[in-house]
Amino acid sequence: MGGFFGVVSNGDCVDDLFYGVDYHSHLGTVRGGMAVTNPYGSIIRSIHDISNEMFRSKFGPELEMFRGAKCGIGIISDMDDQPLLIASHLGMYSIVTVGKLNNIEELTRQAIEEHHIHFAEHSNGEHNPTEVVASLINTQKTIEDGIAYAMHRIKGSCSMLVMADGKIYAARDRYGRTPVSLAKKPGAMAVSMETSAYPNLDYEFVRDLGPAEIVLVDAESATQLKPPEETMQICSFLWVYFGYPSSDYEGRNTETVRYENGARIAARDGVEVDSVCGVPDSGVAHAIGYSNKKGRPYLRALVKYTPTWLRSFMPQVQSHRNLIAKMKLLPVQDQIEGKRLLFCDDSIVRGTQFRDVTRRLLERGAKEVHLRSASPPLAFPCLFLNFSRSRSVMDLAARRIIAELEGGEPTPEILREYITAGTPRYERMVEKIRQKLGLTTLKYQTIDQLVEAIGLPKCKLCTFCFDGCDPTGCAKWIGCACPAHDGDDAESKSEPKKA
Repeated sequence: MGGFFGVVSNGDCVDDLFYGVDYHSHLGTVRGGMAVTNPYGSIIRSIHDISNEMFRSKFGPELEMFRGAKCGIGIISDMDDQPLLIASHLGMYSIVTVGKLNNIEELTRQAIEEHHIHFAEHSNGEHNPTEVVASLINTQKTIEDGIAYAMHRIKGSCSMLVMADGKIYAARDRYGRTPVSLAKKPGAMAVSMETSAYPNLDYEFVRDLGPAEIVLVDAESATQLKPPEETMQICSFLWVYFGYPSSDYEGRNTETVRYENGARIAARDGVEVDSVCGVPDSGVAHAIGYSNKKGRPYLRALVKYTPTWLRSFMPQVQSHRNLIAKMKLLPVQDQIEGKRLLFCDDSIVRGTQFRDVTRRLLERGAKEVHLRSASPPLAFPCLFLNFSRSRSVMDLAARRIIAELEGGEPTPEILREYITAGTPRYERMVEKIRQKLGLTTLKYQTIDQLVEAIGLPKCKLCTFCFDGCDPTGCAKWIGCACPAHDGDDAESKSEPKKA
């Protein structure tokens, strides 16, 4: 996915930038980068591979070369090198982006054919999405107009920071799928994706940016250049998994939502267990909420050895994912043997990891192993954020089981039955997944209950990965399962429906 942080200060901003970016390390595992405007007005930057070493250890030795800077942006990225330095008719600027460009090939082709723009490429032959965004910005007369134009042209999502002339342009993606907020302290303003970055740096939260809003940030204020649009589709998975526990999005704290979510799962669950456990780290808060509601003790049958293991769903090779999932979780024998265990996890993506966990727990003497997923079944790959390396819909456990039960890809009407909680097809799918994972029982949170736990109207939340619903325009190639969009073609939609 990735996350960014920017700061403009009347004094040296380097420490705030360094630690602010570092507070986004949970959102990315591949690249880290910072760029600053030095005291002479020039932009300097540094990018490092952080796949095997933490952001702080990579950039700490370089801080002195940034000293004296009063303006800077930085990013943790799962994919492309950032920040980029761009020289154009708009002047020299630096840019970072977070999102997903589904029409990147169309955008690059048009840029080459219509504007004669040339692009650098990754070693694997893919265009750098941030460079493509910059090419869109450069077609306009001002940076402000360029950002607005880019957001209109991009199919998918893209939030960004652009540093120019010692100030920062901050823009939230067109439908607000990713969070962006502002904060201040005497003599400095900051912009961040995670509000967790603010307290220890002594910043006071000011407000969230709205969908498609653009602001210009200096050391004293943030001037609105483009007001927000109406349609909000913030990612519901922020509260399930991505978001850091201390962060707030649209006024809803992540940890609090997870407690509520776990409690709602418990309220509908009649199973008797000896203890409730969270799959660390993202399942812990859901499990605490379940434990508190159910009145059963929260005990740790699995503990995470070290945070240095990367997220287990990120590697593209399944054997690597399995190894990471196994090595980072250590069993606590006293809490396993002879016990009826209930685990809460944030989600079931491919289903391979907990299958191995279940086997290991049973081999160590667990009497029963129950699993509660804090999210509904994942039925559609995310089209808006790079939160998974899944290359096919069949990488998802739910879709793989549906295809197995139906003898192939189902029709949209049948698929709709599978993703609707309580239907016979839904129950057969869950039972089949339970069998595959070797569990005593398996239950998923429902979409309605998750939405209620988050506390925002469903029309403001993106639930596409659960139900295929996207009120901004369904993806033609995925096979929309949303009843409100039967027969709709995303290509024909020029304007989004209002939430």
